[in-house]
Amino acid sequence: MVQQVKSFSFKKLFSFLGPGFLVTVGFIDPGNWATNIEGGSTFGYELLWVVTLGTLMLILIQHMAAKLGIATGKSLAVNIRDSFPQPVAAFLGFSVVLACIATDVAELLGGGIGFSLLFGFPLWAGVLLTLLLEVFLIISQRYHRIEKIIVGFLGIITLCYLAELLIVNPDWSVIVPKLVMPSVGRKSIYIALGILGALVMPHNIFLHSNVIHSRKWGVSEQDKRELLQYEKIDTLLAMTLGWVVNSAMIIVAAAVFFSNHIPVTTIEQAAATLKPLAGQFAGILFAIALVFSGVSSSITVSMAEANIITGFLGKPEDPRTMLYRLSVFVTAIPAVLIILLSVDTFRVLIFSQVILSLQLPFTLIPLIILCRNGKVMGSFRSRNVEFAAASAISALVIGLNIYFFYTTLTGGS
Repeated sequence: MVQQVKSFSFKKLFSFLGPGFLVTVGFIDPGNWATNIEGGSTFGYELLWVVTLGTLMLILIQHMAAKLGIATGKSLAVNIRDSFPQPVAAFLGFSVVLACIATDVAELLGGGIGFSLLFGFPLWAGVLLTLLLEVFLIISQRYHRIEKIIVGFLGIITLCYLAELLIVNPDWSVIVPKLVMPSVGRKSIYIALGILGALVMPHNIFLHSNVIHSRKWGVSEQDKRELLQYEKIDTLLAMTLGWVVNSAMIIVAAAVFFSNHIPVTTIEQAAATLKPLAGQFAGILFAIALVFSGVSSSITVSMAEANIITGFLGKPEDPRTMLYRLSVFVTAIPAVLIILLSVDTFRVLIFSQVILSLQLPFTLIPLIILCRNGKVMGSFRSRNVEFAAASAISALVIGLNIYFFYTTLTGGS
């Protein structure tokens, strides 16, 4: 019998808001910047609907990850360790750590490019500065302080892009229909796949199932259902903010580059082209937002990876422990070495996305299996509609990622 949920309280809601916004940072990381800018500069506003569709899909997937954490009191990593055979769990854990390293490559590279654009640093210096900020903030701060810092960074990124929208002054009568009306041609489908595939990221799913525990609640079903009520709002608001920022990236790229018939394929090219077309201030805002995007997303990747390692090893997922803090370097050091030893950073970014594409099925499928399992979830088990929707979304995302992976390797479009 389902227990009645306590009455809604805005005070409790405001005290709960945060975990979803922490996850949203990965939704607007430098990898998303690259696909959004290329999509907007090449196809104008035509692919805005892809961001809307992807956000709707993401809301359900992230909600399921958070619900798993609430219902079981354990993260996805711990649930996999407890519910799957040891060899399977070991493989899944190893694969997602590799995905975290690949993700951190993109985040550190984005932060490095941002510092380079803003202060004229060499790329390697910008990457190392991003790394130092990432490690310092994770090691020196408690979780709730980190959460507030990340939410602050997210606010700065949002304000920068809203200011750029005011500067470029796009035609909203053209934009609004494009947000919801599907339109994709043979030439744009490759970029559309890239935008959609970049939205659902393995580390975000693991992270959300863990950081939801930062909110204390009772063990009764009523307490958990009350928390779930606020989690839904937190996830919806956070993913909506991510939708706004991602859409703004495409809109700015379309208004500035597409309208001037200038296709842009790299972040550096976008920054160099933006200043003469939209003004010096727009270029500065772009660089500031990129710095905060790179730093904040690299922090959340390392947090996710530390939670994953401690969870799969059966150790406390506590930021105050030495293992947790040392785990941060498992992704950071390889990611920095890959960047510093690479001749072609663009190809490094492509390779990092390939790794994510390959790993994604090994995160989505266990999540759906666990959420459907009544022994694991109890009365919070996924019902038929949620299970069917999540399965369809997973099949679509996995299929798109496989296609994106194949065409990337073969040079198709």
